[in-house]
Amino acid sequence: MGSISGFNFTLLMPLVIGCLMAASASNFYQDFDITWGDGRGKIVNNGEVLTLSLDKASGSGFQSKNEYLFGQIDMQLKLVSGNSAGTVTAYYLSSKGSTWDEIDFEFLGNLSGDPYILHTNVFGQGKGYREQQFYLWFDPTADFHTYSILWNPQRIIFSVDGTPIREFKNMESIGVPFPKNQPMRIYSSLWNADDWATRGGLVKTDWTQAPFTASYRNFKANACVWSNGASSCKSNSPTSASTNSAWFSEELDSTSQQRLQWVQKNYMIYNYCTDAKRFPQGLPPECNMS
Repeated sequence: MGSISGFNFTLLMPLVIGCLMAASASNFYQDFDITWGDGRGKIVNNGEVLTLSLDKASGSGFQSKNEYLFGQIDMQLKLVSGNSAGTVTAYYLSSKGSTWDEIDFEFLGNLSGDPYILHTNVFGQGKGYREQQFYLWFDPTADFHTYSILWNPQRIIFSVDGTPIREFKNMESIGVPFPKNQPMRIYSSLWNADDWATRGGLVKTDWTQAPFTASYRNFKANACVWSNGASSCKSNSPTSASTNSAWFSEELDSTSQQRLQWVQKNYMIYNYCTDAKRFPQGLPPECNMS
């Protein structure tokens, strides 16, 4: 835990009634560590932008200094442009250990002119297999777009530029694991996965196009920070007195439900809940809930 983050947290405590730490003015030096890539990950523009690059020798990656247990996490990404086939840009929350929890965005590259695939997944207690995949309704390489994870005790909502694309509800009552007890860091990496990423591995990475670069900016975390075995949110429930804590009980209103349905009708290309061949013993129990 960086001393700067701790110092800010101390200052913020009385301002938000012991509720949240919000990284409103993003600074990648303060919030993240580049963890691998031998110089291929860079923080530039006085900490306002982070870039990851991939060449034939190596990819690169970073992780958050803080761990979080529930929150609204936003990041703007601009993905690898041109022929990105074989590359994967992963941006996710994850805990550690053999029964880890994880909330995933993965962006699967493609040939020039073909759309990226946005791959999402949720792991609970080490079990995943809950993939949904989407095309996007814009070119994610032309400019920065905001990719958000809302994670509270009732649900996980994946959003793109404020439009929800997926909701994963807490259905522990029917035996479905839900991430709620393990603090998670934010991770991101750019790496070569041409054995599976594009058309099941048929299209390989064109290394003449390297280096491949993805860019990040405007990170925001309105979240409960986990430090030394305790949450910055009292009893993991932010006080309703804070205007920043609406996310803790947020759910999709009717307008958001309609936007979610629009995305799933027009842009979803894979849903594990409709893949009966994959689950010959029957679909996972959450798939049978309305």
